[in-house]
Amino acid sequence: MSTATHRDAAEIGRTPRGPRPVPELGDQRAAADLSHVDITLGNGLRVLAVRKATVPLVELRLRIPFAGEDPLHAATAEVLVETMFTGTGRRDRIGIDTELALIGGELNASVDPERLSINGSALASGLPTLFEVLADVLTSASYVDNEVNRESARLVERLAVSRTQPRVIAREALLKHVYGEHPVTREMPQAEDVARVTPDAVRALHAASVLPRGSVLTLVGDFDPDGIVSRLEEALGGWQSDTTASVLPALPLVAGGDVLLVPRAGAVQSQIRLIAQALPRTDPRYPALQLANLTYGGYFSSRLVENIREDKGYTYSAHSGFEFTGRTATVGVDADTANDVTAAAVLETFYELGRLGLVPPTAEEVESVRQYAIGSLLTSTASQSGLASQLSALAAGGLGAEWLAEHPVRLAAVTVEEVAQAALDFFAPTRFTGVVVGDADSLAPKLAALGGFTVGEPAAS
Repeated sequence: MSTATHRDAAEIGRTPRGPRPVPELGDQRAAADLSHVDITLGNGLRVLAVRKATVPLVELRLRIPFAGEDPLHAATAEVLVETMFTGTGRRDRIGIDTELALIGGELNASVDPERLSINGSALASGLPTLFEVLADVLTSASYVDNEVNRESARLVERLAVSRTQPRVIAREALLKHVYGEHPVTREMPQAEDVARVTPDAVRALHAASVLPRGSVLTLVGDFDPDGIVSRLEEALGGWQSDTTASVLPALPLVAGGDVLLVPRAGAVQSQIRLIAQALPRTDPRYPALQLANLTYGGYFSSRLVENIREDKGYTYSAHSGFEFTGRTATVGVDADTANDVTAAAVLETFYELGRLGLVPPTAEEVESVRQYAIGSLLTSTASQSGLASQLSALAAGGLGAEWLAEHPVRLAAVTVEEVAQAALDFFAPTRFTGVVVGDADSLAPKLAALGGFTVGEPAAS
């Protein structure tokens, strides 16, 4: 009986004639044909419209700052997005769906503690209809009683199921551990709060918070960017308010410290979630930090994946990446493991954090992640949908199409020394805190032996 041996990435990439070469990226170019306008309409709405005429379609992304301090805000906001497209003063649900279907279009809404997002698409020839339906919903969504009550009941059922999911439990535990009672922790409302939401409350929230001033509309597709502005001024002219959309309060800085063990009795798997303060995209050091993160755990050939997945088999998936909220950023690490290897996986995860700074990325590693970063950026923005989503995310941090076009050049200019310094400055183990969610009876003794762990309240189930 043969015994399989582990092969690292270098061995896997080797042929009888030597290492398999990584294809060159070739000459660097802009992430897209970024013929565009970036302008603020008379109602205060920022419009970022980019021409990408690869197919006769248009992608739409509308981001409205949507923070709220009211204890029922998260619940009311969730009911609002579930019922936003169920009718207006001029169209019922069927009317909205029919008009959009006739132009090959769709519109849908989602919400989180920071923003309300409306995403959609349509044939370029149907753009006037898309704008008309969108404007109708923004200015006169009706939220009739029976629609609100029906969707609220469905939402209560979905929340009950979601809250049993380990990844949801871990996410809520991490946010509470790091940010306490900050509104950013209310990503998912409580089912009992949703049951208390009334149609009047939903209508009042729309009137008070679905506002153009401070919001950003991103459009990408087969149109003339200059000609789109007058069309939008006309279509959205009735969406008016002197009030600015509500921005989420600034997040407190993440300080390193003990990791919290969140008991979940009887769980057979554990969720490891670590977090540290990072840099926003506007910081000159961000490109170097981006490459340091990729080296650590940001793609499949990273050090963390090589260690706890490929070499030791502790997890099927390990990952590190950035999360941007407003103009701040954090870097997170996540992995799910079986209970019997959780402590060992935690040890190796922190080991790789320390090793990244003390044994910095080599020139070969940096070049590999550089090519991955540039290539993945170009790939993700090759489609209209991908470009629209990227630009919409950048707009939340005050950036525009220029940043996206110039970023491959910034990545190409990063030196090995700059990546090493970013690794040392931002991936030191002492900068991280986080949570481990799992069965405390089996985990606590082993994690206590590692040090730096405290036991918290049991996870809600």
